[in-house]
Amino acid sequence: MKRRNFIKRTSLATGGMFFVPQFLKAFEHDLPELNNYKKLVIIQLKGGNDGLNTIVPFRNDIYYQNRQRIGIQKSELLNLNSELGFHKSLLPLKRLFDNGYVSIINNVGYPNPNRSHFRSTDIWQTASDSNQYLQSGWVGRFLDETNAKPYGAIEVDENLSLMLKGNNQNGLAITNPKLFHRLLNQPFFDNVFNKYSSDSHLSEHNLGYLYNTMIDAKSSAAYIYEKTKTSSSSVDYPKNAFGKQLKTISEFISSGIDTQIYYAGLTGFDTHANQTNRQSRLLKVYAESIEAFVKDLEKNNQFKDTLILTFSEFGRRVKQNGSNGTDHGTANNVFVIGKNLKKNGIYNALPNLNDLDNNGDLKFSIDFREVYATLLDKWLGIDNNKILNKKFSNLDFI
Repeated sequence: MKRRNFIKRTSLATGGMFFVPQFLKAFEHDLPELNNYKKLVIIQLKGGNDGLNTIVPFRNDIYYQNRQRIGIQKSELLNLNSELGFHKSLLPLKRLFDNGYVSIINNVGYPNPNRSHFRSTDIWQTASDSNQYLQSGWVGRFLDETNAKPYGAIEVDENLSLMLKGNNQNGLAITNPKLFHRLLNQPFFDNVFNKYSSDSHLSEHNLGYLYNTMIDAKSSAAYIYEKTKTSSSSVDYPKNAFGKQLKTISEFISSGIDTQIYYAGLTGFDTHANQTNRQSRLLKVYAESIEAFVKDLEKNNQFKDTLILTFSEFGRRVKQNGSNGTDHGTANNVFVIGKNLKKNGIYNALPNLNDLDNNGDLKFSIDFREVYATLLDKWLGIDNNKILNKKFSNLDFI
């Protein structure tokens, strides 16, 4: 098996302990440093959040005609302007919006949309066309292009997503730096290192590559642990898994580790039935955690150099279904959160409910790769064509 295929097919990430970072090519000397003062935090609302009941067009009769049981009345919304309102669970996000920290980008999607969770997530994570199948993620290719160290991108989760897998370099999936470090310093690993360190025949063999990877992993663990062991947040976060993820990311950022991109997710948005209560609960978790995260970054003077991108793999169908829910749709809204946005508030025109596709879904007006291109060119400082495999135009939110 060729090494590239070996890298792609093999995974040693298990549980929250991250057995070995996924095949990293790291700690080589004389590599260019990342522009590490700029941070990007990517959050996925997994399952397909219903954008129309998140940012509600309360003056649009078509909205209420299609959602007679799950449509949200104006009196229950947090007004953004004369046409739109936030879901009431987003009050903490509304406070950030009022401070000028949020840009809401409407109608984000891609041509010939796919309504499968797995396939559409892959498309968003790899930045591919809908009929194109890539084996590397756009963040992974960023790591490849910049020759970044393995901790150049970290997913605070138990497994590494395709987004952070490159052709030659992968990010890390890690939830607990102390446990990560302790695991790679157990006697088992020392025995492995001692057994194979003198075997010259391993250099080009897959086992040799794995051995070298384990050495890099141990170095990564030591670096991250030493940098983060004195960093502890004093901000109160919601007592849930998502809040814990964001607290960990804040502590990573405040510790000064050379990580430029972070990835986290909140699951449960596949609301085919009884959507009202479930979405209300999840949006509350999201908004409260984001507000705590921004407060934490501000407290440590890190918010000015951090951007937060929130997306979902697709939106929901305009018309409610028979189970008081919504089925898989297409275009959706995206949130960009930052301190010095060039264009905050409502970035572009609302969804046109008079002009739907043949399936009754919203038509996209902004390709999601234009969002990525803007982040790459204007925030991370690299030509988006090198990462996205073709040139996409920039937007004006930063």
